[in-house]
Amino acid sequence: MGARTRSKAKRSKPNNPQSRKLEGPKLRAGWRGVLRFGLVSIPVQAFNAHLPDKEGVAFHQLHATCHSRIHYQKFCPIHGQVSNDEIVSGYEYAKGKYVVVDPEELEKLRPEKDRALNIDAFISPEELDPIYFDGRMYFLAPDGREGAQPYAVLMHAMERQERWGIGQVVFGGRQVLVVVRPDKGALQMAFLHHAEAIQNASSLVRDLPRLAPGDKMAQLAEELIENWTDENFDFSRYVDRYGEELHKLIEAKIQGRAVVAPEEKEEEPAVYNLMDALRQSMEHNRGAGKSEDNGKHPHRAGRSQTPGRRHRHAS
Repeated sequence: MGARTRSKAKRSKPNNPQSRKLEGPKLRAGWRGVLRFGLVSIPVQAFNAHLPDKEGVAFHQLHATCHSRIHYQKFCPIHGQVSNDEIVSGYEYAKGKYVVVDPEELEKLRPEKDRALNIDAFISPEELDPIYFDGRMYFLAPDGREGAQPYAVLMHAMERQERWGIGQVVFGGRQVLVVVRPDKGALQMAFLHHAEAIQNASSLVRDLPRLAPGDKMAQLAEELIENWTDENFDFSRYVDRYGEELHKLIEAKIQGRAVVAPEEKEEEPAVYNLMDALRQSMEHNRGAGKSEDNGKHPHRAGRSQTPGRRHRHAS
């Protein structure tokens, strides 16, 4: 009876490849562990916040003659091609001299609690300069039902207190510095550079002119910024126009159609005098503001139609 029930259940599953396709790819956690602060431990898993298939078109290198894909082989100058199990990790301590480090030796260097994301301190968001973000972002999700409530409590408390957590975690075999912050109804883990990895800006930008109090150009620049400030900025209105055109190009080539270049927008003449450029920008800004008030032109004249820039009329 039990066997018959199981086989019946098997047959009842949809066998249509299209239905399986509609389910979409199953998300895989890039890391699992516990989020720990004080004596609180929350089982969590980390999912990449970025969608790789939305980051543009990836090209492969091909042989121009036959369009075969180019392959790269791991090659030793003494023994020729080698397999992965013959490769070890080495550090070059002098020219052409290496010391080999085994995976077991690296494992011994890991902290005992290497599956824990330890929060060392909570800070105000203003205390963390954006330059420290290295671009890798993950969303943390509760790992199992037992983690849901403490996860929700922590996220709520961080939102109410407007605080971010700074800590460390072993990720991909390396100990990294991270910030945990509430974002879009979830906790986000963002990787950070260490302080010593950041360039000293003062060594790169030198000898700037000092601006006198009441400098006309500075006042005009401030007024222009004030008028272009957007208090309801919507980042989702930015789209990858170049990526869209690239997809059209690829589709046209696949179908054997002629490739039509997108129409070029007429560029404004360059203005090389800073004061003139500021003044002209303000004039375009004011003129566009009047047009918008009349409801005739949704975008400003003389400006890029980049979304997110909203007018505030000059006083």
